[in-house]
Amino acid sequence: MALYTSSANLGTTTTAYTTSNEVVAAGYTAGGQALSISVAPTSGGTTAYISFSNVTWAASSITARGAMIYNNTLAGKNAVAIFDFGSDKTSSASAFTIVFPAADASNAVIRIA
Repeated sequence: MALYTSSANLGTTTTAYTTSNEVVAAGYTAGGQALSISVAPTSGGTTAYISFSNVTWAASSITARGAMIYNNTLAGKNAVAIFDFGSDKTSSASAFTIVFPAADASNAVIRIA
């Protein structure tokens, strides 16, 4: 998962990871962090879903407007999901944490119905 500034142009036409307007801050490495799966792909009723463990960057001053989950194992680093936080979010207490919603068919961050 990579973090981006408010200057990033990410959206429905974004197909791959980019360094353009990625966050630059002490404690943040370009490319972000690999996510750990907290719930393997599964289904609940007619909805398939996957979820991830929360991810934290130990950094004193990260400001991000959005994030991208991308597949780092493929040559093209294909985008999987783009998130807009709605406003700039700044780290507090020396850490920047992305908290994923409950891992179920109604709330998981990635769902296919």
